[in-house]
Amino acid sequence: MNAGFEVFGEHVLWTDAIGNLLSLAVVWLAMRKTVWTWPVQIAGAALLLAASLDAHAPGNALKQILFLALAGYGWLAWTRGTRGQVELAVRPATARERWTLLLAMAVGTVLMAEAFMRIPWLHIAWSPWANAYIFVGSAIATFAQSRALVDFWIIWMLVDLVGVPLAFKSGLYASGAVYGVFFVLVLSGFARWRGEYRSRLRTRVGIAG
Repeated sequence: MNAGFEVFGEHVLWTDAIGNLLSLAVVWLAMRKTVWTWPVQIAGAALLLAASLDAHAPGNALKQILFLALAGYGWLAWTRGTRGQVELAVRPATARERWTLLLAMAVGTVLMAEAFMRIPWLHIAWSPWANAYIFVGSAIATFAQSRALVDFWIIWMLVDLVGVPLAFKSGLYASGAVYGVFFVLVLSGFARWRGEYRSRLRTRVGIAG
């Protein structure tokens, strides 16, 4: 798992580099709403799990394990949503769904931060709150993505604002660089999904009229 290459004097893990390239591919595929989003995400999560274990980042490793489970759920949900060669219909979350996601993110962050500080094998001495925020936010974003909610792009934006500096601090330099590119792609994905939803809404109004 320690195999890698040198970049500007820093050792970059192959698992970290390839896993993050697959993560970028996931964003590109999600923008196009293809079911291939999920098997690629599973492959990327498996590689990043290996990188996290090598970097002694238990919180990030646990996040990748959760991603594997959520990606399996997302794969099933999107397969059902496109059954009969129907295009996946995206939509914004309802007010109730948004409040539920925000509450889950707030409560989840508190609980995970406590776990990172108190559970020995999960113990993170530095930035337990930031790690907890990224862990919970990433999980919620992936769940919202599986539900085809436009809001999942916004959650990823909020996660990236903390994830980029934390990745560099953890020594995962490939992750830090990729997260920066990831943020730009997320902005594009959000604009694309929101525009598609509005276009479909205008079409429905026109037909009703």
